[in-house]
Amino acid sequence: MITREQEEWLSHLSDTGSVKIVPFDPKSDQKFENIKRQIQSLLGNETEVLHRGASALGISGQPEIDIYIPVSAKRFDHVVSEMQIKFGKPYSVYPLERTKFILSVDGTKLEIMVVNESCKSWTNNEIFYEYMKKHPDALEQYRKLKEDAAGHSNRAYYRRKIEFINDIMSRAK
Repeated sequence: MITREQEEWLSHLSDTGSVKIVPFDPKSDQKFENIKRQIQSLLGNETEVLHRGASALGISGQPEIDIYIPVSAKRFDHVVSEMQIKFGKPYSVYPLERTKFILSVDGTKLEIMVVNESCKSWTNNEIFYEYMKKHPDALEQYRKLKEDAAGHSNRAYYRRKIEFINDIMSRAK
C-alpha cells in the first residue's frame, strides 16, 4: 500500500533509465568513518553522524553510502549553513526537514543528509533500520528486492522499495 503523498513523490521520478545495484562494498565502513571525521571536525565531535542504507546493513544496493546527521530543529539551519561552506550547494532542500548534499570521494558517491531529528520521515527511517538489523529474514528479502530491481526505472525501483518499507513499518509498529 502506497500513501497519496508517496504516490505524488513517485510521480516525479524518472520512468526511463535504469537503477544500478552493486554488491556490498566491504570498504564502505572505512569510507564512512573518513567522511564522519571530516563532518565532526566541522560541526563538533558531539554531532551525531550515522551510516545508514544498504551499505550500513551489509547488503547489495545502489553504489553510494548514505550518511545522516540528525539535529534539532533549532540547530538545523546552522548545520546546513556550515555544511554548505565545506561541501557546497545542497542537491535538495526540504526546509526544516531534510537537506541533501552529494559528494564523490575516491570514486564513491556519498549522500549526506542533514535531517530534523523530530521529523516523521527520520524517525520512521530509524525504525526501519533497527527492524532490518534485528530480523535477518526481512533483511534477506530486502537484499533480494534490491538485486531483483537492477535495471528497472527509478520509479519502479522506488515503488517496490516503498511498498516493502510500508509493509515492514506495519509490522514494526
